Amino acid sequence: MSEVTADERRVLGLVDDAAILADLAELVGIPSVGGSAGEVVAQQWCAEKLRMLGLEVDAWGIDVAELTADPDFPGAEVDRERALGVVGVLPPSAGSTTDRPALAFCGHTDVVPPGNLDAWTGDPFVLRVEDGRGYGRGVCDMKAGVVAMIAAVDAVRRSNVHRSRPLAIHCVSGEEDGGLGAFATLRRGHRADACVITEPTAGAVIPANAGSLTFRIEVPGLATHGSQRWQGVSAVDKLNIVQQALRQLEKDRNVEIPSEFAHLEIPWPLSIGKIHAGDWASTVPDLLVAEGRYGVRPGESVSDARRAFEQAVADRADQDPWLREHPVRISWPGGVFASGRLPVGHPLLAEVTDAVMHVRGSAPDVRGAPYGSDLRLYAAAGVPTLQYGPGRVEQAHAVDESVEIGDVLACARVYALLALRACATEEVTGE
Repeated sequence: MSEVTADERRVLGLVDDAAILADLAELVGIPSVGGSAGEVVAQQWCAEKLRMLGLEVDAWGIDVAELTADPDFPGAEVDRERALGVVGVLPPSAGSTTDRPALAFCGHTDVVPPGNLDAWTGDPFVLRVEDGRGYGRGVCDMKAGVVAMIAAVDAVRRSNVHRSRPLAIHCVSGEEDGGLGAFATLRRGHRADACVITEPTAGAVIPANAGSLTFRIEVPGLATHGSQRWQGVSAVDKLNIVQQALRQLEKDRNVEIPSEFAHLEIPWPLSIGKIHAGDWASTVPDLLVAEGRYGVRPGESVSDARRAFEQAVADRADQDPWLREHPVRISWPGGVFASGRLPVGHPLLAEVTDAVMHVRGSAPDVRGAPYGSDLRLYAAAGVPTLQYGPGRVEQAHAVDESVEIGDVLACARVYALLALRACATEEVTGE
């Protein structure tokens, strides 16, 4: 573990806890549900905040129609007419010439809907702090990470320590349903030597993500009057055959597990989340539509994952006379979350680990995560990226979503230390 310098101690002392809590209250107070007007308002808040702190801000209206027409677009699950991209850059000190940020922090401001409001203890869009925890929709996933990274870069700015390299903050939207904001940010040309995504990681450092896909299965049947059900074919009954295929596929795909994912009971799960069948109680249903989530293994291409799924269902369905003649239809709506990882041996992992040890006093676990995130988009664009941030993923999307305030404040200091060390390093260029 490296020694902490006087400059680093000064920067750590400049992280403003009160400002973090105030910013978190303001940001949670914006109901930035994906596809709503609040999604843009939250991005506008970030742009104005970064301007107030003296960063150079690029805030641009994203041409949603043009972006979604890109063949590499990662998909979306909600309709939106507007979206705003926001990047703030803290420039280097006078005399430095490089304009490529040494480090970027990335966080998304969109949130999932709060669901049943009666199940919440309070208003989900009013920050409530009790017994050292903050409650509210998006407080964990991931507005705590957003305000912590902003506070960290501001501490570096206010320290007046010499900066050889720029620092960047990427505020994105549309992450929850595919990654529209990160895709637009990278497509606009924003890059850095490395990136830390401030998603909740429960104190661990996550250098690798599995991916996930949304599938839709249409199971055909033959309608008839319920009193004569033996003359029809129930699509509900035929789903059982498809389910057998999916359970075996999940089992087969989870045999060989990389060490980073060994802590998970099922690293790449497969589950059905929605089912609709029939339109009349006394009619045998002639169609069942099921939608669900399918895990993509690290290093596996999306096309290979889809092919394995489709083949497994087709092979099992071919054993049933009805489904052999009336094939199950499979489609892939929604976001496309490929897997992604930090290159093996990249120094960012050691740098984050060292910063965490200084701030928290112990080394963090290094783990893989079974869910998709914007990490895969940055990795695919050639930006070495990992995740480290406040909160626990089981709190994300939950009723009474919460985060430990102490975790938020500690992460802000980890980011500040990382940021200072990154921007104090001269850029290395090849001959």
